[in-house]
Amino acid sequence: MASKLSTTPGEILREGQLEKRSDSLLQLWKKKRGVLTDDRLRLFSRSSERAKELRFHSILKVDCVEHTRKHVYFTIVTIDYKEIDFRCTEESCWNAFITLALIEYQNRRALEGFRRHRLLPIAYEEQEESEEPRSPSP
Repeated sequence: MASKLSTTPGEILREGQLEKRSDSLLQLWKKKRGVLTDDRLRLFSRSSERAKELRFHSILKVDCVEHTRKHVYFTIVTIDYKEIDFRCTEESCWNAFITLALIEYQNRRALEGFRRHRLLPIAYEEQEESEEPRSPSP
């Protein structure tokens, strides 16, 4: 996936099928329709059009666990260290698309934070300078 630095908010970066391991005792693989945007992964089950969302602000990282001939197994780790297991066909590369979208999201947030913390003091100093009383000219 080529890096897209200028995605529009909500733009779909990837859509297709992947499988999520259930939390039940049997831990069955359930097919989901995934929709990846610039700030989240939506998962739709076959029986419902309601989506479960994994927003990137709550994701710590994507770990690639194993490659087999048929599947790539990967885990999304949330900021509270919950692990959600997925698998996809090797040619669909869901793990790579999610990882790149997450990195772009984290970079965007870091730049916004830098600008906010770096530029606010400069703007504040400029405001203070413009509010200082000027001495009359001789």
